[in-house]
Amino acid sequence: MQIMPIKTHKITKKDKSIFEILDKYLPNLEEKSVVAVTSKIISITEGRIIPIKKADKDELVRKESELYIDKSENAYGMYLTISDGKLAPTAGIDESNGNGYYMLWPKEPFGTAHEIRKHLLEKFKLKNLGVVITDSTTTPLRWGTTGVSIGHAGINPLNDYIGKRDLFDYKMRVTKASIVDGLAAASVLAMGEGREQTPIAVIHGMPNVEFLETNPEDEKGKLRIEPDVDLYASLLKSAPWKKGKKSSI
Repeated sequence: MQIMPIKTHKITKKDKSIFEILDKYLPNLEEKSVVAVTSKIISITEGRIIPIKKADKDELVRKESELYIDKSENAYGMYLTISDGKLAPTAGIDESNGNGYYMLWPKEPFGTAHEIRKHLLEKFKLKNLGVVITDSTTTPLRWGTTGVSIGHAGINPLNDYIGKRDLFDYKMRVTKASIVDGLAAASVLAMGEGREQTPIAVIHGMPNVEFLETNPEDEKGKLRIEPDVDLYASLLKSAPWKKGKKSSI
């Protein structure tokens, strides 16, 4: 697998179109490529940014989350939230590389991934192309952040091994490999998260990736597990959650 990070100018609020950025910097794409795009530059071009001096971050977190655990419950003064069905610190709100702004998650990352894919298929006359919108997340009991997908299009997000046999003929019962999260983790590693200025990556030669024509709304539920049936249900259900403004409970 080859990952090519793409250097761009500094993306700021002056940039109003993710498509113009992609057109300016992407090389000629090959069939069965995957384009990874950091969620931050999509949020910037969508205007999903708020000046830090004019914002109440606590209120923003409550507004953008379905459920949240108060920041007083941990040693870092950060909210732990469930937003758009995903466990995330501060509902995905970030200020790094924001140039004085809080950046919210893109409004509809699956829809945006679909539109990016459609644009690139037409531009480069391709039939098979994947798009992954990335962010970073933390893992309980582990230092460090890793890349994660918050939206995708054009690829099967999971490789389902349930019912298949391993090399010793053991029938697997629960394993589903997350293709989109694996691609996101690899691309974020290549793109970096500091001053690298490479918010886009092109991936070639991926194993186990199935390219599809997909409706992004059909893809949302494939990765989501409800808390009651999650492996970590006992921890999730016993946590001191409070309802955010996006809560449907």
